[in-house]
Amino acid sequence: MSSILNIAKLLLPAFIPSWNFFDVIAPSPRIQYALFSSSNKLMSEWTEFRPRPNKLSFMDNLFHLFWNPAWNENLFMMSCAERILAQGNDCNNLIVQHSELEIFSRIEKYLNTSKQKKEFKKVNILQFRLEINQRNKTNGEVEKSIWFYSAKRTINIK
Repeated sequence: MSSILNIAKLLLPAFIPSWNFFDVIAPSPRIQYALFSSSNKLMSEWTEFRPRPNKLSFMDNLFHLFWNPAWNENLFMMSCAERILAQGNDCNNLIVQHSELEIFSRIEKYLNTSKQKKEFKKVNILQFRLEINQRNKTNGEVEKSIWFYSAKRTINIK
């Protein structure tokens, strides 16, 4: 009987979630990437990684309630970006290194499965940056600022 209660205690938060899990409400970073040739020539403008759609239909929203692996991966990448920002620009920090590696690997995977893959054949260097969008408290306008640049990294577009 006690094992059933223990299982119920573990499963209950999955069915009835608590919304008290935010320590601090802060702006979420946007991940942008740029591609470079081997001569360090910029081959693309800074592009937002998987931008959010402006509008989704009711059926898409309903379907995404049950199946949305890309969104789950985006949430993981946001967690990695937030960890980088929390650690500052300490490139020797293992948390920053791990988070950068996870973001790089997912952007590289995205580029390798992209429809424009042929355009990326001349590209072999990737860099990403983290942009923060904050609303100005005095005039209410959204201000964009760059808080982090990764090191450039060699990638393999197949």
